[in-house]
Amino acid sequence: MLELAADGQLIALTPTGSETGARNAALNRLLALALRSSGLAFKLFDSSTGFRLPDGSVLSPDASLLHLERWTALTAEQRRGFAPLCPDLVVELASPLDEDPRGLTALRQKMDRYRANGAQLGWLLIPEVWAG
Repeated sequence: MLELAADGQLIALTPTGSETGARNAALNRLLALALRSSGLAFKLFDSSTGFRLPDGSVLSPDASLLHLERWTALTAEQRRGFAPLCPDLVVELASPLDEDPRGLTALRQKMDRYRANGAQLGWLLIPEVWAG
């Protein structure tokens, strides 16, 4: 998968390992259940969804929520492509491939970019299971 930095540079992302993929699927299921049971008016997106942020970058959080009012304000064409906005909630799930300081630093910088582009809340999840 590729993301696009605000300066136009491509950011190559490797696929996650199987365990991280399963964790990400579980995360999205839990978020979907929470939305359904709470009745909150948000749309849930998975890790394959790219958003064109106000700074021009195109990033893809592992999970994200967007208030339905903001989603329905987009045109049909905007909804088909990379929605031109930053989600309200962004979630990044670190994987063992991110374990070294350089990887976690990059994830923290990505969270900073989301915040600078309007995210209201961001979760950087770092599982403790890497030890073993």
